[in-house]
Formats: sequence, structure tokens, C-alpha cells
Amino acid sequence: MESLNLHGWLPISVWQENAQWRVDWCWFGAQRLVQPFFRDAVDDALRLPFNQAFRRETPLSALSDWQRQSPGIAPSAFVYHASRCGSTLISQMLAQLDSHVVISEPPALDTLLRIDLPEVERRAAIEGLLSAYGQVRAGTERALVIKLDAWNIFDRPLLREYFPQVPWMYLYRDPLEIAVSHLRRAGMQMIPGMLGLARLEGGQPFNGREDDIARRLGELLKGGLEHCRAEEALAVNYIELPGVMSGSLARFFGLSAEEVALAMSATSQHAKSPAQRFVPDSQGKHLEATPLLLERIAYWASEPYQALEAWRAGQVL
Repeated sequence: MESLNLHGWLPISVWQENAQWRVDWCWFGAQRLVQPFFRDAVDDALRLPFNQAFRRETPLSALSDWQRQSPGIAPSAFVYHASRCGSTLISQMLAQLDSHVVISEPPALDTLLRIDLPEVERRAAIEGLLSAYGQVRAGTERALVIKLDAWNIFDRPLLREYFPQVPWMYLYRDPLEIAVSHLRRAGMQMIPGMLGLARLEGGQPFNGREDDIARRLGELLKGGLEHCRAEEALAVNYIELPGVMSGSLARFFGLSAEEVALAMSATSQHAKSPAQRFVPDSQGKHLEATPLLLERIAYWASEPYQALEAWRAGQVL
């Protein structure tokens, strides 16, 4: 096998050409990933003259080849969430630390979790992908945290099988507040047919946006509840942020007191728009909710939410 030289390169997408899966790479050098989402970091990097002049594509097998040649930091934590509930704040807090590589909702991982691949090939590709994200590029990295997409909670069995020793947490919020956010601007998981996930589509007739969003949200919360119970995972409610970072999350992520203080410095800014200051919006979302939305949330999502609350209350921290 020809020796690879992918130092400074990170995989940004996985795509298919002529029935063969390929990987698109982007040059980051030692640049840290501090943007709210991995795709934001990619957009910034692609503006560099070097990346406009040079691109790298490899077969999917190059992920495993690069892992064998240059093993990266193993994942230290996975962050699952119900969407619009503070997971980006957590990733932005950790991104303040030179010791932590935070990969937030990488499209390539979602692709590999959901496409039709032989199981041996899928596992090798995902392990190689995360090894590539865990490369030591600046010399200070010691931890790799992966924040997944909200719907990846349904893929939890795969990552449990591949990385059985890696701890994970589930973040959630009052479903009414999440639903109002999606009514304002719907995420992919709330758009019928966008993801093609049977559990979210549900085979139910479309009874309006309020009903559909509440039902989909209920499924996400059920998924989080099922896997938290099955693996005794840490559950965190949005209302605990950011203070929980100095308690159970400090222990979960293995942070020192100095690292906690530095992480907390990110809490005054809006997590998704760091140039803006954060303004609490829970009360406004409750005032904005229509009677129909209240009724649909009560029907579809309140039960799994309350069960998660009971699970959280019984955790030994």
C-alpha cells in the first residue's frame, strides 16, 4: 500500500460515484475547530486559497489505511440530543479548551451511519473516520468529543457496538420549547420525507405542522429514553445549563477546575451565533405556543419527557 500523507487534512463528506463510496478531504492544517458546527468550519476552510486550488478525494478504504498509519485520539465522549436544547452550547464550551477536539454534527458520520454498507466495511469506515478527526494537529489535543445529529439516537446500537467503552450523554428540553423553535425554523428531522427515517415518518397521516412536529419530537425523546435506560446513560435537561458543566459534566468530560472556568467563558454568547449575546427564550416560547401545539405536545411528547425527567432525578451523580 502506498504511504498516505493526510496530516492536516480532515474528511468532510462521504459520497458515491459509479457505485463506489469516496471521501472528500479538506486542508485544515493545525487550525482548531471552534465554530458552532463542523460544516461551519468546513465553509471557512474552503475559502482558503489552498483549498480552492487543491482538493483531495480518496476511496472509502483510505479512512482505514490512514488510521493504521496514523492512529488518532480515540473518542472520549458522544453527545446525543433532542435538538434545540443546548448541545451546541456544550460543544462551544468544550471548544474553548485546547485539549479538546470537538466535532459537531459531521455530515460524513451521519452518512456512514445510515447508508447501505456491508457491516464490516461500515465499521472500518466509521472507526477510520473518527480516527481522522482525532488526529493530533496542534500538539495540545488529548480528548475527542463527537456531537451527533438529533436523529442519530436511533443509530445508538451501532456506536455502542463499535465503541463500547466510550461514555455518552443525552440532552433534552421541555418539548414545547423545542417544538416552537422548529415551528419557527424547522430542522431536517421535522420536514416530511427529508431524512427517510421510518421511525420519524411513522406512517401517520399528515395532520398539520403542529401535530407532525410534536409526533416526531416524541419519537426522538422516546429514543433517548430507551437508550438511557438500556445503558444507564447520563441524561441532562437544558434547564441545568450552563451550571451543570461545573458538576456532573465536568466529571463526565474529565475537566479540571481551570478547564471548567475556561469553558464557562463561552456562556455569555449565543452558541449558534457567537457574535451575539445569549438571551434566555424559554418564557417567550411558552407564550408563543398555540393551544393546538400545547394539545399535540401533551399527546405525543409529554410522556417520554416526564419519563426522562424521572430518569434524570434518579441518576447517581
